[in-house]
Amino acid sequence: MNHSIHSADRSTHLKIVVVALVAGIAVAGFGISARSNADFTQTAQSTHVMKAGKPVVVTSSDVSTIR
Repeated sequence: MNHSIHSADRSTHLKIVVVALVAGIAVAGFGISARSNADFTQTAQSTHVMKAGKPVVVTSSDVSTIR
């Protein structure tokens, strides 16, 4: 048994590609299903509006200067 990917035969490379493809599809499916369930559980969404204040400059001494 050789533990090098460079000297592996064609079937070994094919097995690695298939396993990676199945794993990728499983992760994508899990992500899509988790995202879909989150949308159904949060029926009411609220939006918070924040107004910008005056610009503030903070120095290393934590003293605020309003310009």
